[in-house]
Amino acid sequence: MPEAPAGSGPRRRAVLAAALAPLAGAGCTGGEAWRTPAPGAPGLPGAPAGPKDALVMVIRHAEKPYAGGVGRDAEGEDDPGSLAGRGWRRAERLPRLFPPAPGSSLPRPAAVFAAGGKGAVTPARCRQTVAALATALRTPVRVEFAVGAEAALVQAALAAPMPVLVCWEHSGIPRLVRALGADQVPGTPATWPDRHDLVWIFTRRQGRWGFRELPQHLLPGDV
Repeated sequence: MPEAPAGSGPRRRAVLAAALAPLAGAGCTGGEAWRTPAPGAPGLPGAPAGPKDALVMVIRHAEKPYAGGVGRDAEGEDDPGSLAGRGWRRAERLPRLFPPAPGSSLPRPAAVFAAGGKGAVTPARCRQTVAALATALRTPVRVEFAVGAEAALVQAALAAPMPVLVCWEHSGIPRLVRALGADQVPGTPATWPDRHDLVWIFTRRQGRWGFRELPQHLLPGDV
């Protein structure tokens, strides 16, 4: 029987297998280091998905008392940190902005956030503004974030069911927009104007944000 060539046979194969095992365990083949795929790269099992589509609507709280005026709380008691009479009327009509009929300009929110916590700016007006809407939607108002905590708010809003409505204090809305990553979208104002009758709509599709602004047209005198 002819002798097997040197370096062949079961022993040689066992030595090669032992030598290659550390490379396979480290994710290397053929001497090339494993390259981590880019996020969302197609055709690679387990590759992380890109940002999900999102629709975030932002409103300012309804009207507050003018200088020297007095607001009213939900029980009708004087409270400078609550809405003025016009603000309460806007809050009562806010559900009309989100009718259940399909094809309306604004979709019905699946989650509602309002300024809360223990911020220096009175958060009661934001909660009061969306109270009637939340009742109509049969959804709770999430108030765990104070003005100043916009980054945490945005993180929670983007993880919530879509669409999302956020009622916020006007001075914090630019920070909210920056936290979304939508501050450079063409047409997005740098600050919220001196108005209570607007809705800012931010829509993210395929990782890109879009912006549009709609008037509420809820009360006489709304522009």
